[in-house]
Amino acid sequence: MSATLRPASPPPVVPDTARPALSRARYGLLACLFVITAINYLDRTNLSVALPHIKDELHLSGTQQGLLLSSFGWAYLLLQVPAGRLIDRIGAKLAFGYALVGWSLATIVVAAARSFVPLVGIRVALGAFEAPAFPSNNRLVVNWFPGRERGRATATYTSGEYIGLAVAAPVLSLLTVHFGWRSVFVITGIVGLLFSVVWFAKVYDRPEHSPKVSTAELAHIRQPDELESAEEIAAAKEQAAVLDTSVWSDLRVLLSNRRLWGMYIGQFASASVLFFFLTWFPSYLVEEKHMGIIKAGFWASAPYLAALVGTMAGGAWSDRMLNSGRFSRTFARKAPVMIGFVLASVIVCANFTNSVPLVITFMSIAFFAQGLMQNSWALFSDAVPRRLTGTGGGVFSFAANAGGVLTPLVIGVIVDRTGSFAWALGYIAIVVLVGLLAYALLIDKVERVEG
Repeated sequence: MSATLRPASPPPVVPDTARPALSRARYGLLACLFVITAINYLDRTNLSVALPHIKDELHLSGTQQGLLLSSFGWAYLLLQVPAGRLIDRIGAKLAFGYALVGWSLATIVVAAARSFVPLVGIRVALGAFEAPAFPSNNRLVVNWFPGRERGRATATYTSGEYIGLAVAAPVLSLLTVHFGWRSVFVITGIVGLLFSVVWFAKVYDRPEHSPKVSTAELAHIRQPDELESAEEIAAAKEQAAVLDTSVWSDLRVLLSNRRLWGMYIGQFASASVLFFFLTWFPSYLVEEKHMGIIKAGFWASAPYLAALVGTMAGGAWSDRMLNSGRFSRTFARKAPVMIGFVLASVIVCANFTNSVPLVITFMSIAFFAQGLMQNSWALFSDAVPRRLTGTGGGVFSFAANAGGVLTPLVIGVIVDRTGSFAWALGYIAIVVLVGLLAYALLIDKVERVEG
């Protein structure tokens, strides 16, 4: 990022006399995050629903399918830190809004692809445009919610991933069968373009810029907790306005802390589970369990809904433990994630049955567990230096999407070499146990890292 780039001029701070007497505007912001996250995941996973038809039309091998599913993550992975840096400079609203327009257009263009190589290129472009997504979510939650509410806020916007997929899976399957796989990309891209109008009109980077936020709500949002004093929050605002232009010194802070490394490894493991479901899961049901594509689309909704329940339960449980005063912040933030790692390992049990209800039950438990792991974003928000929320979110998201790049490719190679998904599920189970060990051995305490 060029050292001459300057932050965009922020909107003027709304004076107290112009504010409403009482408000809950932060929930309106959260609703927008929920919708944009649902669209984000819809556009990155629509390929998995259409893939059985694309594979037949383009005559793709398992390894080629793995490359295609992985290609989204190449640019997405490499641009996480630059995207976080961009968010720190121009704000999450603009970064996320422009990204939404870009990835929606890229989604529509997928429908024009006629061969494997152009399809890969378009998916790489899609990943580049989606890079600011989760660092932007993280920054907006930190800006708009006090520490004690961030677990539930994070769980709420993250649940958009699963609701969107649960609703979309059967709908997109029907579109694929009746109107061809290209219709899936045109329709989902148009949905994103329509929501961009709402995003630019309704979202503010900071609550003090919104005329809908009352003085009381602003005071509630800005309340300090045990991680940060009011003076530290004020200092962080000054630091954010005059950001150190040396990205290397900031990365040194983010990459030299053992606890943060435990979070990075855990996030890689969590994402490995997530990306199995986002990429290969429909093909697994069609090819390994011999379901028709429409039947697979409807059955796939169950694990997505289970993941939604896990996400909401993990965030609410974490915040409730934290606010009760009976549990430490470390226990409240780590426990849901670690339980998720343990439960996700049951995914291998699907290897030992051909019963559709049992397969879906095991998959639902595993995806419910991955939902519990999503509390890792709240944990990371409590640990990353406040002035580096965007850049730190980029590093954290980089770790996650390293799993997103590797997992589809590894599974594709395994399927080509063995002709089965059995070892692929074993690979997922091993990775989540590594994540469990990272949390147990490297994250001894959750506290703000100095930086």
